[in-house]
Amino acid sequence: MPNILDYLNNNLTTGFIGRKLHYLAVTSSTQDVAKELADHGAPEGAAVIAGMQQSGRGRLGRSWLSPEGGLATSIILRPATPVLPLLPAISALAVFRTIKTLGIKAEIKWPNDILIVGRKVCGILIEHGLTDGAVRYSIMGIGININFDTSRYPDIAGFATSLSVELGHEISVGQVALRLYTELEGLYLRSKEPDAILTEWAANMITIGSRVKVRSANRDIEGMAEAINKSGHLLLRQDDGSVLEILAGDVSLITDSRKK
Repeated sequence: MPNILDYLNNNLTTGFIGRKLHYLAVTSSTQDVAKELADHGAPEGAAVIAGMQQSGRGRLGRSWLSPEGGLATSIILRPATPVLPLLPAISALAVFRTIKTLGIKAEIKWPNDILIVGRKVCGILIEHGLTDGAVRYSIMGIGININFDTSRYPDIAGFATSLSVELGHEISVGQVALRLYTELEGLYLRSKEPDAILTEWAANMITIGSRVKVRSANRDIEGMAEAINKSGHLLLRQDDGSVLEILAGDVSLITDSRKK
């Protein structure tokens, strides 16, 4: 049994997140493995961890580089319908809090990219299993760059970082996973307090107060990112004064007004 599983099984104090663990040294995608497990009745909180992914994927159909030394995990959730809009906030905050415990200042870029000094350190992908249009389960995929030098990978060198790069030394992947699962469960169990979760999410979001460009439905829209509504959608004030509700899209910062 890999050391990370020994560590987690011996140290996890969660009630359900990570209590059923599946480890693969190499896999195509933890999302695909978790989906198969969920389809066969895996319990809520069951998690898949891979030492390396060969076909990791992120939001908007993008690939996610996942070499050895990172944390690639997918968690099976079976949320009630009102909790679904909170999953991006819950996942982002769980990673944000985890990184904060290491003494690193991170920021969230809507909806759930995690940045350190403007460089991406984590990507999150949430996918749903549907039957007749109803969500039967959700798969929360989280990839954190931990112990590898991002400058050695040309595809991401210009915009990504890792925890070891920022700290100047390697850290335990197991300890990061332990903290992540603990934070995730705590936030998930607080889903009956949506306002508190959304407020904390927005407060740590670099997007809010910045002029941004949003690529949505194959068009680019610019404006000031003003707030997050109760559905977790981004409210964008366009130059003509109108406010547009962004349900999904790729956001890039043009300016961060808070730094002026």
